[in-house]
Amino acid sequence: MPKISTADQTELHVDDSGGDGRPVVLIHGWPLSAEAWADQVPALTDAGYRVVAYDRRGFGRSDKPAGGFEYDTLAADLKAVLEGLDLTDATLVGFSMGGGEVARYVANHGQERLHSVVFAGAIPPFLLKSDRNPDGPLDEETAGGLRSGLEASRDDFFDEFMTNFFTAGEELKVTEEQRQQAVALCHQSDQAAALGCMGAFGTTDFRQDLPKISVPTLVIHGDSDAIVPFEGSGRRTHEAVAGSELVVVEDAPHGFNTSHADEFNAALLDFLAK
Repeated sequence: MPKISTADQTELHVDDSGGDGRPVVLIHGWPLSAEAWADQVPALTDAGYRVVAYDRRGFGRSDKPAGGFEYDTLAADLKAVLEGLDLTDATLVGFSMGGGEVARYVANHGQERLHSVVFAGAIPPFLLKSDRNPDGPLDEETAGGLRSGLEASRDDFFDEFMTNFFTAGEELKVTEEQRQQAVALCHQSDQAAALGCMGAFGTTDFRQDLPKISVPTLVIHGDSDAIVPFEGSGRRTHEAVAGSELVVVEDAPHGFNTSHADEFNAALLDFLAK
């Protein structure tokens, strides 16, 4: 698999299916890696698409630099992937914090290389609740608790986080093996990256970025997402992007690309075919 070098010489691990199909670029959530797309890659390649999935800096198999975890740099990293592989007419699929890269990429670098974009259980438009963002779904106390929990014990934090990640209501929607696989991906993250990206996805305001999107857009979200609640994120993103399509998956948790893979893939493939 190729390595892509970013502007600051960070090496990103890239999985690229190759081929002549239209490119679909998968941008993973926090604190996982491109391997979290295991249920999407075969479906997309079987449908004839060229699938590109990369590990964000500090995560998975990519380099672990000391910094660069704010969204301008992360969007520039995405730009490096698109340019390094010379991808055009591409669809960007941003899951959770990956939706931030999608929004900031368009705002900073335009849409010349893009066919369409997808926000999947994604964090935009602005998570942190405040006087200037009263509809934000993440309050200061919860944000502080997440940070202190990660600082205190990665083992305990990742175990609990991945339970919540895959839970809808009171029910775990994946097998214990799937949950443990996700926990293992979490542990591939560097602590500086995990904390830096936690700060970035919690506090970055994408409300000025989203209206700049004019390519076809899909917003797909689980209605029982306890990590990035639909009403505070997916619904607001749909309202902010003119002409965007909305798919809400019933009884689906945050990690619905795994727990509800068939429904997720069907909605994604239907959108891509248009």
